[in-house]
Amino acid sequence: MLRSMFSGVSGLRTHQSRMDVIGNNIANVNTAAYKSGAATFQESIYQTLKGSSEGGAVYGGSNPNQVGYGSTFGSISLNFNASAFEPTGVLTHAMIDGQGFFMVGPKNGNGIATGVDEDGTPDDLLNNDIDKLNLTRVGKFTVDGNGYLCMPDGNVVYGYLPKGITNGQSVEPPSGDEKFDADQATLRPLQIPSVDDQGQIHVPPVAGEQQLKLKDLAVGKDGMLTGTADDGKIYKIGQVAVCNVPNPNALENQGGGYYKAVNNTGGISAHAPGSGTTGMLAPGGLEMSNVDLATEFSNMITTQRGFQACSKIISASDEMLQDLISMKR
Repeated sequence: MLRSMFSGVSGLRTHQSRMDVIGNNIANVNTAAYKSGAATFQESIYQTLKGSSEGGAVYGGSNPNQVGYGSTFGSISLNFNASAFEPTGVLTHAMIDGQGFFMVGPKNGNGIATGVDEDGTPDDLLNNDIDKLNLTRVGKFTVDGNGYLCMPDGNVVYGYLPKGITNGQSVEPPSGDEKFDADQATLRPLQIPSVDDQGQIHVPPVAGEQQLKLKDLAVGKDGMLTGTADDGKIYKIGQVAVCNVPNPNALENQGGGYYKAVNNTGGISAHAPGSGTTGMLAPGGLEMSNVDLATEFSNMITTQRGFQACSKIISASDEMLQDLISMKR
């Protein structure tokens, strides 16, 4: 009799946890690039009242008799399928139309060889350091006062520079059909180039030099960040990179649309948009939440009814105990 009480209590807990997941999904129905979660239950422990036995020469075998102790929480899996496109009219915004994640992070944080040194020289980001960065599906990019392509919270966006360019090298404006280096070994923060007194363009920019004055900054379908100078010349600043995560459900949600690679994600690799099983970019907008309200409301109904049923188990068990106590009167 008391086992049914424990089963009812465990059922209340699991249904409450499932309602928490549903409530979080509905609350984020309009959150950019939010990935809905689905809660699953599993059976709890069992008490064996009678074990199984093999059949003999006279009698046949017998099966075990077991009584369960209710349910327990199984897992919360996220749906990482791409959602619909929401136009924002901002040319630096972008959505990944398919699989993959943007890579953002500090300029030189966490003690890894990424970003910018103290002297302003950009470092390479090696492929095995990608898990030190934040991964996100939110392509809400903007350019700050120092020319960095970054998120609204200040995390800079990582990508590729024109092929063959080294730190601080003076080059011609990176425009036209130059190839970009997508060999997974030269990821750097994307920043508007600098120009010296002789008019030479430096990609990446050199500390202390004036930033190149550009307007109409935009991210293309291939991730290319471009800008237009006053003379009408179009400059290619860099190419936003997208990483492939073999098991995205192993990512740890950090809040704010950020994920961290901890364990069991598989080998994470960076690519140009559209390669390495990653999707192309849809510029000028953001990815919408993939919450399906019809599904969430139907799940809410079944969860509420399950919670009520578990509470009835507790009430019925209590009435049986009351009858048992009142037998001696």
